[in-house]
Parts: sequence; C-alpha cells; structure tokens
Amino acid sequence: MARRAGGNLAHPRYRHCVTSTPEAAASPSDTPDSDRGRPADYDIGAFSETPPWEVITSELTWRHGIDELRQATAAEVPQLLRRRRVPPLRRLVLVATVLLQALGGWYLFDRWRARWANRPEISQAGLSHRLRKAFERLGPTYVKLGQILSSGQGIFPEPLVDEFKLLRDHVPAETYETVRAIVEEELGQPLDAVFKEFDIEPLAAASIAQVHAAILLTGEPVVVKVQRPTVASLVRRDLGVMSWIAQALVGRIPVAALANPPALVQLFAETIVEELDFRLEAENMLDIAHILAETDQRTLVVPRPHPTLVTRRVLVMERLDGFRWDDVAGMHDAGVDTSAVVHAGMIAFLEGAMLYGVFHGDLHGGNLFVRPDGKVVLLDYGITGRLDETRRLAFLRLLMGGTVNDVKLQMAALRDLGALPPDTDLDAVMHDLGIDQPVKDPTTMEPDELIGQIRDLTKALLAYGATMPKELMLFVKDLLFLDSALATLAPDVDLFSEITSVAMYFATRYGERIAHDVGIDPREQAVDLEGVKASFGLTNDVDRLTYRDLQARREIIRSRMGASRHQKRRHRWQRDRSTR
Repeated sequence: MARRAGGNLAHPRYRHCVTSTPEAAASPSDTPDSDRGRPADYDIGAFSETPPWEVITSELTWRHGIDELRQATAAEVPQLLRRRRVPPLRRLVLVATVLLQALGGWYLFDRWRARWANRPEISQAGLSHRLRKAFERLGPTYVKLGQILSSGQGIFPEPLVDEFKLLRDHVPAETYETVRAIVEEELGQPLDAVFKEFDIEPLAAASIAQVHAAILLTGEPVVVKVQRPTVASLVRRDLGVMSWIAQALVGRIPVAALANPPALVQLFAETIVEELDFRLEAENMLDIAHILAETDQRTLVVPRPHPTLVTRRVLVMERLDGFRWDDVAGMHDAGVDTSAVVHAGMIAFLEGAMLYGVFHGDLHGGNLFVRPDGKVVLLDYGITGRLDETRRLAFLRLLMGGTVNDVKLQMAALRDLGALPPDTDLDAVMHDLGIDQPVKDPTTMEPDELIGQIRDLTKALLAYGATMPKELMLFVKDLLFLDSALATLAPDVDLFSEITSVAMYFATRYGERIAHDVGIDPREQAVDLEGVKASFGLTNDVDRLTYRDLQARREIIRSRMGASRHQKRRHRWQRDRSTR
C-alpha cells in the first residue's frame, strides 16, 4: 500500500531528464553510443543511462562544507572513546542484563538439550539465536556489530554467521508515523509537498536506517533512506559503554584476535560514526561513481543522490533494481555472464583501493543488484575505505608484493599500513611466523596440529603488537565477500587463471603508473603463483584450482575439525554422566 499526495516540487537546480512516469524511468536504457546519446553527467560518474536528474556537483546544496564535516566526524571518535572512570551506568546495566538473560537461557535450556540429545549443534544454534535476539533488543549499535560479525564467513562459527545475517535487513522497522515525522522535520515541509507516493512498508530495515520506495511529485521513482529516530545518541552512549568495558578487560583476559579490546572498539567506532550523517554517504556515492567513471568501469552503476533532498538523517536517491545477488538462476535465464560480473567487481574494487585510495567498505549480497544487461547496481555507501597517500602506496606495495611473491615487501607494507609497529624487525616476524618454512597442506594435518599452528600464529602476531587497521579490515571483509561470490557465481573458474588475468590487466593498463608509485614495474615482472598457492596451503605442483576444489578442501578441514570437537565433547559428556 502506498501513501498518495498531490502538489508541486520545483527547484532551479533540479534538472529533469526523463519522462514523469515510473514505467519510463525504470525501463531498460539504450547504450551510451546510441542515438539518444549519453547523459550529461556520464563523464563525472558511473550512473545509469536514463537519469531522473543530472548530477551537477557545484550545485548540490548539501555538499557545502562537506570536507569540514568529514574532518569533524573523524575528530569525534577519540572524544567518544576517552577514558572514563565511571561508565554510562544505566546503559551498562541494561546491556549486561540483556546479554546475561541470553546466556542464561542458553545455559539452562539449549546447552542441556544438546547434552542429553548428544547433539552439540543444538547448543551452537541456540546460543547464536539468543545472541541475535539480544542484539536486536539492544538496538542499532549492537545490530551493526552483528552485521559485521555476519560478514565473517570462515572466521566465526557458521551458526552464528547464519543467524546474524538476519540482522542485515530483517530488523524490526520503525512505524510509518515515526518515519514521516523524521522526513518532514529534515526536509522542512509536509510529506505530501514532496512525494506523490510514499510506501508505508519499508523495502528493508537495518541497524542505522530503513529505506522506503517513493515517487516524487514530478514522477521520478526514488528510494528514501531514513535514519532511526534515536540512533545517533544511542550509538554514542553505547560506544562509551563499549570503551569502558574494553579498557577494563585489558590484561584480564587472553586476547584471541589480532587486536586488543580497545583497538577493536576504536575500529568499530570509526566505522559506525561515519554512518550517522547521510550527507557523508551521499558524498561517498559521488566519489565512488567518479572513480568508476575515471577507470571506465561502466559495469557498475551508482544511484544518483538527489540534488537537494539530502540531509543528516534523510537521503533521497535514484531508484534502481535488478536480480538479487543470490538469484543465479534468474541471471542465467536472462543471459547474464555471472563469471564476468564477479571479475568486473574485483577489478573495480582493486582499482579504487590501489589507485585512488577509496573503495566501498561494506560489500555484501544485500547491497548489490544485477541488471539484465549484466551491470551491477552498488548500494549503501555508509562505510567507505579511505586511504591517505602514504597508506595507499603501502597498500599498493602489499598487493604488488603478493603478485611477485615478495613476502618481505608485503610485511613492510603491512607495517606501513599500521598493522605492525614502526620498529618491527621484519626478518624476526617472518621467522617466528614460519613464513620462511615449506608449505604444509592443512588437509593432511591432524586437527590438534592445525589448531596448535593457528594458536601459535596468533600468539606470535600479538607478541609483535599486530593490529587490524580499519581500512585493512574493510578490505579483507570485502575480499571475503568476493571470495564467497565466486562460490555462487563462478564456481568453475580457475582461480590461478583469474588471478593471472587480473594481474595482467593492471600491468597492461597501469604498469607505468604503478612503477612510478612503488618502483615495481608489473610489465617486467612475471606473476608468481607460488605465494598464492602457499596462501591456499597448496604445494607448487598444483596447476589448477576452481572454487569447487577450494570448497572441497575447506570442507575436509571443517569436517576433520568438527569431528575432533564432537569426539572431545562426547568424551567430556560421558565423563560427566559417569560421575553423577
């Protein structure tokens, strides 16, 4: 059901470029070289070819002072995380109560059901479900944390990842009355004075905001992103609680990740605070669109933000659609080459990071549509990786080091990115991590041996003060997503051939620029797959690896680890029963 209204919306900077009917605006476009010609903003951004309006950057009123706003947002994080002697007590008590209730329910019910049924998976599933419901109760900050955890396929337990995926767009929505009040307050006029139709039910609801389909009075179909009413104050309060708890945990618990608790909270704070002002997100859209146009990556499409209807809590943008990212059958029926889709996404992602220091920081299936012509619509720009020139060059050295299998160059690049302290002895790190040792296939290792190696690796990294800088974390998270995309869209592509193809693309197109930036000319360097094979735990005599092969290897490791854990649990439970 849609809300309908009448009226007129006119603005001298609002240039109409399509017919006023939604059907015409949403119809497939001609190619840029057709008789209709290209949109006037084609050269400045990778936008759709049937624009509802043109982007004229100098006339976007919401961009005034955008650089100062970004700087002020970044400067807010240290203040939010400052050391407090006393935490926000009321919020701390609520958080502790909700989490303890979830853990208590698991301990009293799910854990015992799993024991009596001799089915450990019941325990994991029960705990994951209760934690997800607890995060929903605690609100936007914890929902966002759950969304980040849901991207950790292969890092966190599978039941936890699967459960937390529900937090991406199945979060309880705000009421229509609340949404309407926020939109009217932000735009300074009644809803009926801006929109002909405004859908009461949201398209999706997530941690920070929810999105509604709408039609402007002038006929253009749009999507309206609306921030939840109290999210900004709640996030800031929760960061105070998290910061206080993280500081209290230092030295009191064994750290099992590549960061100490305060560093993890800082990374999370830097990520979420940026999402609280939609003017920054709209600017991110323009930046990514411009990079895609500069590199002529027209296989990705960015929605146009509206020239005037963008505020801190409301973002109106062009409405685009397509196949869901997991609708592989629909894409194939439409003749879409799904392997080419993944290849184009990887190229564009690497170009942004390596050459411009800017990339979309939150790739997941809910943020991507594939159009019938094979172009990918990229959505949700609240999180964007941004590297200054020093770190961009370090990042470029890291990737080039992987291409030529120069491990020391990669370690130096990680140090320059901030993942290791500036005075780190790189030779010692390489020796302690066993990087200079022959590769051992993990599928042939006993579970206890593999667990021991992971534990020793983690301890060694922590001993050197290893951390995970925000941009590196976002990059790795995106790589994990693209890795999973291969599983669904291109499972039979040879990974070694794909890596070689990507490397040759950059050598051919950007060889001179890369040589100038980092002193390594990829045109004169053969791609060395030995290091790539080592990262997969493969010996150098393996010549081909598809994603199906990789999944089979991972399944062997997973099943061996799972069988070992299951056997240990059985022995422990049997011992406990015998002592009753």
